[in-house]
Amino acid sequence: MIDFNKRCADTELMDDLSLNKSHLKQILFDIDSANRFLNGNNLTIQAIHELIKGLNQKSYTILDMGCGNGSMLRSIVLWARKHSILFECTGVDLNEKSLAIAREESSDFPEIRYIKQDILELQPDELPCDILLCTLTVHHFNNEQIPQFLKQFSKLSRIGFIINDLHRSPLAYQLFKVFSAIFMRTDIAKKDGLTSIQSGFKKEELKSFSEKIPEMEHNIAWKWAFRYVWVAQQKRPI
Repeated sequence: MIDFNKRCADTELMDDLSLNKSHLKQILFDIDSANRFLNGNNLTIQAIHELIKGLNQKSYTILDMGCGNGSMLRSIVLWARKHSILFECTGVDLNEKSLAIAREESSDFPEIRYIKQDILELQPDELPCDILLCTLTVHHFNNEQIPQFLKQFSKLSRIGFIINDLHRSPLAYQLFKVFSAIFMRTDIAKKDGLTSIQSGFKKEELKSFSEKIPEMEHNIAWKWAFRYVWVAQQKRPI
């Protein structure tokens, strides 16, 4: 029996840096296909829209922490182009193979650059941004590490940050088994998806983390399919 009362601490298979590039590309394609099918990217775009509504800046800088193959940033740029909004985007990841794939896939997106960087080692003036994004990445970290990342997110983002991550739920777990059997090709994506759900969050856990950043206003909302979108906004833009 799986205990969904506490977060799983297992390491995901795709975090193995020895995976070859072609295999990693297939895995990331599976994950992105599921994310698009289940409306994950649109949830983040909607949150960005709410954050910038009424600000009327000429342009906005977006930093995507744990960007993977850059799918989220490409979706954001396509939305921004459609609405005549100028975004300057930076994708940050520790996996150079993921970044190589992201650069290849983003050749038609001059608005996006990718860099290998440990975000915890950054000073606030080294890579500042208006909005910091973190999609399906926070669940990779344990409860002791997460506050460190959140503090850094707060320091780096002038307007706010958006976390889009998984609701830990036995129903989500069972539904994903069915979904992945039909729509996913790689065994690692199927197995890691289940591990990710077990490593996801309950709303009260996210609220507890948010209380460690009192300088920001927080809104944590459940969204279909089994996601939490956490929008943290600076009380005073920095």
